[in-house]
Amino acid sequence: MASYDVMPDVGLFQPATVDDALRLADRFLDEGWLLGGGQDTYGWLKDRAKNPKALIDISHIDELRGIRKTDNGVDIGAATTLREIIGDASIGRDYSLLVDAARRVASPQIRNVGTLGGNLVQDTRCWYYRRGLACYRAGGNICYADGPQAMNREHSVFGASRCVAVSPSDTATALVALDATMTIRSADSSRTLPAERFFVGPATHITRMTALEPGEMLTAVTIPPTWAGKRFYFEKVADRNVWDFALVSIAAAMSLDGDAVADARLVCGGVACTPHRLKGVERAVRGKTLSDETADAVAPLATKGAKPLNYNHFKLPLIENLVRRALRG
Repeated sequence: MASYDVMPDVGLFQPATVDDALRLADRFLDEGWLLGGGQDTYGWLKDRAKNPKALIDISHIDELRGIRKTDNGVDIGAATTLREIIGDASIGRDYSLLVDAARRVASPQIRNVGTLGGNLVQDTRCWYYRRGLACYRAGGNICYADGPQAMNREHSVFGASRCVAVSPSDTATALVALDATMTIRSADSSRTLPAERFFVGPATHITRMTALEPGEMLTAVTIPPTWAGKRFYFEKVADRNVWDFALVSIAAAMSLDGDAVADARLVCGGVACTPHRLKGVERAVRGKTLSDETADAVAPLATKGAKPLNYNHFKLPLIENLVRRALRG
């Protein structure tokens, strides 16, 4: 009888280069697990909810770490820790939205070792799924969270398709708001995706939360100069200030023309399986002056089309109030 007090048998590989890591990822495909900070990994393994044959430790690959200014903006290696991002002067000066989001991830201990890539590609925290039940996301034919007696206080109010789990990443909302680009590599190819398309909902792929295919790895995130130094707002509402996931969060990036909004990105977390852009609010606020009147006028647009579950109706006024706070600044 297996003991759940010890880790299961699994091979450990520690490649020194990205190419070596990608060859291992291509070799093991779905049976391989890319390991960065490991904050999400070990819980999965100890609970036997995931059973990879190989852990591919990428945390010591220099090419995957660091923050570099380029002509295209700022490149951040996927294995860069959240603490390094929070402490970087250029990110803090030009893209403080990402710093504010990274500061709200979990706890100081986790931010010290947790990586940007790990925070972005982590799986959903739905407890039915995490318990190992055969739900849609796990390859079954039922959603345990979408029922009259289900505990679905933390689940989605937008974009559900069989699965009602939400994206747990705090940094994802900020990067979508900043129009970031994700660099994805495999053993024989490389491609880029806008952050908004990197995250996928259950209607696109029921068992994945990102566009990563087996054998692929997120290697870098590029933030363009478009939003450098603009007006930002980030707020996360959770049951606890640390070590908790968002009930609802908002990341806003706005450029101003005088007193009026020239362009805006508003993205909510904790409300859908992907970071949820409030495009109706973005359109409505353009050309408007930031004020209480503007905020009150456009906030109801943020919940248009929402379909709350039994226990998460409270998310709708919370979303609208966060929009008001973002637009009042």
